[in-house]
Amino acid sequence: MIYKIAVLPGDGIGPEVMFEALKVLDIISEKSDVNFSFTKSLIGSSAIDVEGHPFPDSTKKNCEDSDAILFGAIGDPKYDNNPKAKIRPEDGLLEMRKFLGLYANVRPVKTYDALLEASPLKKDIISGTDFVVYRELTGGIYFGNKGISQDRKSAFDTCSYTSKEIERISHLAFKEALKRKKQITLVDKANVLDTSRLWREIVQEISNKYSDVKVSYLFVDNAAMKIITNPKDFDVILTENMFGDIITDEASVITGSLGMLPSASVGDKVSLYEPIHGSYPEATGKGIANPMAMILSAALMLDLSFNMKKESDIIIKSVEDALKNEFVTQDINNKNFYSTQEVGNWISKRVKDQF
Repeated sequence: MIYKIAVLPGDGIGPEVMFEALKVLDIISEKSDVNFSFTKSLIGSSAIDVEGHPFPDSTKKNCEDSDAILFGAIGDPKYDNNPKAKIRPEDGLLEMRKFLGLYANVRPVKTYDALLEASPLKKDIISGTDFVVYRELTGGIYFGNKGISQDRKSAFDTCSYTSKEIERISHLAFKEALKRKKQITLVDKANVLDTSRLWREIVQEISNKYSDVKVSYLFVDNAAMKIITNPKDFDVILTENMFGDIITDEASVITGSLGMLPSASVGDKVSLYEPIHGSYPEATGKGIANPMAMILSAALMLDLSFNMKKESDIIIKSVEDALKNEFVTQDINNKNFYSTQEVGNWISKRVKDQF
């Protein structure tokens, strides 16, 4: 069996962490009857520099022709610091989500015993945290009509949702809840926003089809507070695009490092897997980036896209072993740490030894 993987390293530390994830997948190929065919393409700032567009046609074709997509990171300070830039790396990510129909972002948030002391939150608060966020990806304020007046004294961003957009991700979240603790929390702002009221209305209707799942509702400000004060209360969180973007980044402090969180963006035909940490330009080329989230994203790909749960679990266990043995990068231990490549090599060897 050969699976075609579109590899989009992207910007900043993306290429560095991607390299380590591909090493792990090469080990999986060696030890299983599955082979991975990797085809690299440009996206983001690197694509603008070469192709003049953050999501060029060649990258689109690669993604369409593949069984899954591995994506590193996107973003460059030269665009962040230029509010008048007409084209931005992030435009490529939004266009890719729309083009491929990647409508559901899945972000697991889990604590590791070896990292409990690394989190700024108290150990007794975060210990045992294990929840997953289902964030809608193709609607909301990021995709609504927007503009700035010619005199640049006013601007607008429109948030809109259709019932179909809400329904399809809601069903995914409810099905996930059935596999877990049968609890789901809708995070919205229904006391202020009409879009949130539509979300509540539709989720209430859908919940009738999943009678075993307990549904609760939280305004986003209350949810943001509760994620920090009592994260163990959550099992499956369902929310719209911008709220999901914010609360998942907030939740990253629970794990002790932004470099520990993988994610999946699910589509009808192909799904994309990426770490949530971003391009981290300050670390580019220094060998200090944490590759674990990228490696865990590869594990998520094996599980969700290829039904290779055994191999996925081996990768996850190898990452956990690296943490237990304190073989980590600077973001986790700034006194005793190893390079990006050294951590990747250690995890790859541990994966190989477990077969």
